[in-house]
Amino acid sequence: MKIKLAEVATAVHAVNDINEYANVEITSVAFDSRDLKPGALFIPLVADNDGHEFLASAHQNGAVATLWANDHAATAPTDFPVVMVEDTLVGLQELARDYLAKMSPKVVAITGSNGKTTTKDLIAAIGSTQYNTIKTPENFNNEIGVPITILRMEKSTELLVVEMGMDRFGQLEFLSDLVKPDMAVITMIGEAHIEFFKTRDKIADAKMEVVSGLNQAGLFIYNGDEPLLRERALNVNQAKQTFGLAADNDVYATEIEAGDYATSFKTNKWPDVTFTIPVVGEYNVANALAALVVGSELKISPENLQIALRNVVLTANRTQWMKNHNDVRILSDVYNSNPTAVKEVVKAFKDTKTTGKRAVVLGDMLELGEDSKALHASLADSLNPSEIQEVFLMGADMAALVAELGDKYPADQLHYYPTLDKAPLIADLKATLASDDVVLLKGSHGIHLEQVLSALMQ
Repeated sequence: MKIKLAEVATAVHAVNDINEYANVEITSVAFDSRDLKPGALFIPLVADNDGHEFLASAHQNGAVATLWANDHAATAPTDFPVVMVEDTLVGLQELARDYLAKMSPKVVAITGSNGKTTTKDLIAAIGSTQYNTIKTPENFNNEIGVPITILRMEKSTELLVVEMGMDRFGQLEFLSDLVKPDMAVITMIGEAHIEFFKTRDKIADAKMEVVSGLNQAGLFIYNGDEPLLRERALNVNQAKQTFGLAADNDVYATEIEAGDYATSFKTNKWPDVTFTIPVVGEYNVANALAALVVGSELKISPENLQIALRNVVLTANRTQWMKNHNDVRILSDVYNSNPTAVKEVVKAFKDTKTTGKRAVVLGDMLELGEDSKALHASLADSLNPSEIQEVFLMGADMAALVAELGDKYPADQLHYYPTLDKAPLIADLKATLASDDVVLLKGSHGIHLEQVLSALMQ
């Protein structure tokens, strides 16, 4: 980006006169004083820490100006460019809104209980074959991350792919109204955040907020295998397309062939074209179908669709295969977890070819509310000792699953760790796993199974 501070002041409705600093040039924006480049506008946010206290660090690291909350006016610097606003977070969002309007790329917004990051990666890979594309980095999918993503656009950006997360009503409505998407995608409805929403119906209601800001000439793309979405889509006035595994969708998969590290499939839309994605599981085929619908709308050629899906680089720890020094293959899916996601990845994992053992490491699924124990216990139907020989379970609510598996698994094949102390789990895994074994790691981010992954890779 390259804008004058005067433009910033106008966009954020500054309550002060910036005077001689009007022509200061801003080339980037950051809210973390450690994550700055020369020419940055520092935006101090107030959360667990008060960002206003870190201006000196921001200045040292390259900030050339700062937003400043009006209620902190007494501590505002007098020898540094300051744009005073009522609320610095609102200022960040208003600046992003203004910058997006000026850049005017085509915008794709993606949400869903599971698969939104993978779908974002797939859509961005497809878009990048014919458009200058930027996507949400890592997990920048909230009221802070989405504006930062927007403000990272260069003037050459033609396609903006935005992931949107939510944990309460109104959040997606705000984000959708901020980015005003040309296409809005819902990957699926699961149990993520059911502690707050209580039912899948209410989760579906919240996810549907993604169409709030959808361009009237835009396209709503959703998983047609989900009745909750089909029902709610009837109230959407914009054009709609469905994707899924069932043949009553607008775009559906045929001839799915699963491999250990990749999955191939065809579709009804391009019946003679074989697509390959470097991940396992039919649920990831559904994610790829969503991306293909977007690609078709963008007029991406079938050849480029094939190339993009085959060569996509996915965000780490989303069904990512790794191999350690003992030739143990590890399927890492430790970023987040819910019952639907666990059942899908276990289903794919059971088809992994191996001459050794299959083992799963499952951590507690968080934010499931009063039904948490029952939902953990429900995973028992997905686990069978003839297919998965070793089961390692971590977390208090996994006790419910241990109880369900007690009659299915011998005691020496069912391992339980009620606390989050990783040391015993790591020691047992290292003692159990041998060359040619395969192991799946899956748990909510708060369980931090990435620490187990790191230990196994050492």
